[in-house]
Amino acid sequence: MTGRKQTNQDSAQDTAQDTAQAREWVSFVGSGPGDPDLLTVRAADLIRDAEVVITELPEHAALVRSVLGLAEPRVVVDEDGNETVEDDGAPELVDGGFGTDGQPLTHAARAKVIVKQAKRGLRAVRLMNGDPFLYASGPEEAQACAKAGIGFEIVPGVSSATAVPAYAGVPLTTKNSRELAVVTCGERVDWSQYADKRTLVLLSAVGSIAEIAKALIEEGRAPSTPVAMTSSGTTTAQSTVTSTLERIAADARAAKIAPPAITVVGDVVNLRETLSWFETKPLFGWRVLVPRTKEQAGSLTQRLRGYGSVPEEVPTISVEPPRNPQQMDKAVRGLVEGRYEWIAFTSVNAVRAVREKFEEYGLDARAFSGLKIAAVGDKTAAAISAWGLRADLVPSGEQSAAGLLADWPPYDDVLDPINRVFLPRADIATENLVAGLIDLGWECDDVTAYRTVRATPPPAPTRDAIKSGKFDAVVFTSSSTVRNLVGIAGKPHATTVIACIGPATVKTAEEHGLRVDVMASSPSIEILVDALADFGATRRADLIEAGQPVTKPSDRKPSTRRKARAK
Repeated sequence: MTGRKQTNQDSAQDTAQDTAQAREWVSFVGSGPGDPDLLTVRAADLIRDAEVVITELPEHAALVRSVLGLAEPRVVVDEDGNETVEDDGAPELVDGGFGTDGQPLTHAARAKVIVKQAKRGLRAVRLMNGDPFLYASGPEEAQACAKAGIGFEIVPGVSSATAVPAYAGVPLTTKNSRELAVVTCGERVDWSQYADKRTLVLLSAVGSIAEIAKALIEEGRAPSTPVAMTSSGTTTAQSTVTSTLERIAADARAAKIAPPAITVVGDVVNLRETLSWFETKPLFGWRVLVPRTKEQAGSLTQRLRGYGSVPEEVPTISVEPPRNPQQMDKAVRGLVEGRYEWIAFTSVNAVRAVREKFEEYGLDARAFSGLKIAAVGDKTAAAISAWGLRADLVPSGEQSAAGLLADWPPYDDVLDPINRVFLPRADIATENLVAGLIDLGWECDDVTAYRTVRATPPPAPTRDAIKSGKFDAVVFTSSSTVRNLVGIAGKPHATTVIACIGPATVKTAEEHGLRVDVMASSPSIEILVDALADFGATRRADLIEAGQPVTKPSDRKPSTRRKARAK
């Protein structure tokens, strides 16, 4: 019996050990060349599921937050003045690129960091620039894991050697040029091997480009051979200079090209003139201020990024519960008891407020049975749909309270068993909608479901950027965003392009002394961003036609703008 018992204990220990080793696993994930949208689906899934992420570059922390949809960590001060950092939902981040002394880690030191983290039994992701097995330390780190008995997988990433030229509009092969060589220039290179007309992709060539160009010319390459050097590729800071072998060193210095950069040598560079697509986006590199709440800014910033801009969200409005919740409690009880024929949602926030109140009472969408639902527009209707409900009435024309009233049916004492409407709203008056419903024969319970208050001022650097013209554009989506931004941060500079969603917002902006450059043809975020992009495209075309370099509004000297306005 003793022997059998000992055998069982040994078996249990072996099983436990095997289980622990099975949990020791590292996913080597290629982060691509810089643009978060170039992550593979598998890479994004692993990052979302990770408990610890070992980074390689400082910007990887922001990439992880972007994938997870997280806000930046925030400092919260309690009543006693104690500060704590709130960082909900972020995995543990471990720096695998630099040591505590700030110096880059060697391959061996990096491998030790990976093995140490893997042995904790957590879901570990090793995030690596570009592709883990292409000009990276992935092979050495994976070998260290194999030696330590740690399981691993390799998730390829898009390499900067191919992605950056593509973003610069430079194809690496064509039907007439099929051969390609990628050369790392940080080591001694025999340039006689590359004297033919093959396309060359040079890595780490910025500091030695003069010597490289001279060597290639000496080996037989024509001095007029086209060259393109692209720094910060695939990001909105991307910059490309096109030149020739005999001029590239001087032109790169003049353009202040800095590492990291990819250099392409060959006739394919000539195609950039017609194939450049990224740096020619209408808002490329524009720093655009988005004064909205964090929840509201998502689709707006995504569309702005699609046009090449760098959106920066500055919350100007904070949504909070009503000071007195009793009116809302009473209305929700009435809804459940069948007091209303209609409920009219005039904003996404109103949908969210009612939904939170339902969850507080333990109710769900079934409580809407027999109730007709109206939504002021498509966005509000989408929020209702996400709750598992369908809006019975959405304006067929203008998406506003006026548009809603235009389609609202009058009360009919034969067809409508109940004549009452529940209108959950913000603490901002909705007299026009209420008056219109009353004129149609309905009784209306106008209930404060939430209130909007001015947000706290943004950090000092952001306030300075707003007032000194470091933003290229500001996108105002309501009159309240105008008033609140000016109230918490000051007026945007005269050089900043002002874009407004409609006439009422334009009027408020002008009342605050702002010159409005762009107005959407209809009150839609998508149309507003498209209108700003059209403005940027026209501006770019005018500069090119005038033979001037393409600049951003923030590049212009303030005195130039003021003089132009004074004429």
